[in-house]
Amino acid sequence: MPYFYFDLVIDEEFKSQGGMILEDTQIAFERAESLASELSAVRPELRSRGCAVRVTDCENRELYRTPIDPIPLWIKARRPAEESSLPGTPKHR
Repeated sequence: MPYFYFDLVIDEEFKSQGGMILEDTQIAFERAESLASELSAVRPELRSRGCAVRVTDCENRELYRTPIDPIPLWIKARRPAEESSLPGTPKHR
């Protein structure tokens, strides 16, 4: 099973939030979204500043990034085909 690292991204700075062994990348992406939601709640000063949580692999390659700001439900509800057509959206399916 692969090891994933999670960073809080503030401007150009990456602050480690730890790492863990997970079954696959999709679970790591879900963990990143949960961490972003938790950080938004406990650190409201991070909102509206473009902060994000990123996921990297053991070779420090960025696999995924999700914003700290809550994602509106209408965007989350998009079908996978629509998501993959958005510019800058990681294609992780």
